Amino acid sequence: MPVNIIVDLSKQGNTYTMVLMVTSTAIGGTLQYGYNLAIMNGPTVFIQNFVNETYMERWGIQLGVYEVTLIWTFMVSIFSLGSFIGALIAGPMSVRFGRKKTMLLNNVFLFSSSLLALLSRTAKSFEMIIISRFLVGINAGISMNVPMYFGESAPKHLRGAVSLSSTVFTSFGLVLGQVLLGSEPYWQYLFASNAIPGLIQFLTFPWFPENPRYLLIDWRQRALQRLQGCEVQREELDEILQEQNETKGERAKQPWELFTDCSVCWQLITVAVLSSAMQLFYASYVFQEAGISGGQIQYVTIGTGVCEFTTCILCNLLIERLGRRLMLTGIYVLMAGWAVVFTVALSLEVCFIHMTCIFTYILSFGMGPAGVTGILPTEIFNQTTLPAAYMATGSLMWLNLFIIGMIFSFLVSGLGQYCFLPFGAVCLLTASYIQKVLPETKGKTLSMITKEFYRLKLNERKCSVAPFTMIPISIRKTKSFL
Repeated sequence: MPVNIIVDLSKQGNTYTMVLMVTSTAIGGTLQYGYNLAIMNGPTVFIQNFVNETYMERWGIQLGVYEVTLIWTFMVSIFSLGSFIGALIAGPMSVRFGRKKTMLLNNVFLFSSSLLALLSRTAKSFEMIIISRFLVGINAGISMNVPMYFGESAPKHLRGAVSLSSTVFTSFGLVLGQVLLGSEPYWQYLFASNAIPGLIQFLTFPWFPENPRYLLIDWRQRALQRLQGCEVQREELDEILQEQNETKGERAKQPWELFTDCSVCWQLITVAVLSSAMQLFYASYVFQEAGISGGQIQYVTIGTGVCEFTTCILCNLLIERLGRRLMLTGIYVLMAGWAVVFTVALSLEVCFIHMTCIFTYILSFGMGPAGVTGILPTEIFNQTTLPAAYMATGSLMWLNLFIIGMIFSFLVSGLGQYCFLPFGAVCLLTASYIQKVLPETKGKTLSMITKEFYRLKLNERKCSVAPFTMIPISIRKTKSFL
């Protein structure tokens, strides 16, 4: 667990409740996302053989390489489609049941997935693996609630570090999934092993309270002092009460209502841009293009996972010092630079530069976009719009990931050594947008951040599009701050 959280909590008060809560939540939440994303790499050959053998036993037909690859690709990609569905239902569930109960109910999808994977070999059904991957994808999509819960529960001076801990666990799950290779007789147990962290969360998380903002604003006043383990700072309570006053009488919004709400137009565009820029390339294809032998790709992939895990921890330590805007802008520019260098290295066929660029690109990704993007919605949306914002951005991220997963191999085949240039262009455009639009959110209240976005709307008053010319409700209620 990141050191700065522990040290700051010990200064604050009298308990490690926040640290234990972060661990319990993330083990059954974002760790599952990373673990289930990477776990398919090891038993690839075993699953493909199982598909072929099953098909042969049923219909007496030997599948060709193309057919087996197509089924395997669908089996991998269905995870992203499930996550897309999970992201869509995460918002309504978090509003109806609360953040805590939603994460506990989410384990139903996980346990069902594990059971199907465990029985698939006995039942001689590769379709059960596909359904299992779809269900665990839904689990991963709903796990988008984890950074929302962290952001709403943490004190302001720890908000970034606590929220970013979800990314640290995601990276750890990736490394864990890459290390566990599986074997021919036991691959079904490997797929079912994701039930273990889910069971840990299911047994420990009920002992922690619901997040304070949800209780205070949506239901009733309790849990803040218990969760933070000390006397609540008056300014922090005032911030929550101010948000409660600003959203008084307003119901939780649906995703489609955000697109017509003039008060959050720039916030919505910002998180949409950042979510779309979360491009995760498929490392094995890039390693093959870089000239790495098939036997070494698995170990090089593990190395990249360890690098990302390390940089996520470093990002956790730096985010409250450097701020969100600087880290995102600087890292996206750096990633664009490495994409160009990588393209040149591929053209010149200099192998050691290939590897250096791949690792530095992944290190850069872990330092900025991988962690900071997930916490921004909790800082720029209020209680009535946050669940819908997570639905919209989560769905967009998973949809993009599914599309990239389907086309990336063809992109590599078609563009060859130039396959990284589109990613570099996206990074550069994203950095430019952040520099022009996104305000710094470090240590600021929601009202302060909303005023920054409102100034953007003032600059758009001459625009013919009506939503950009209207004054947000939250600003009208707090105009004394302007």
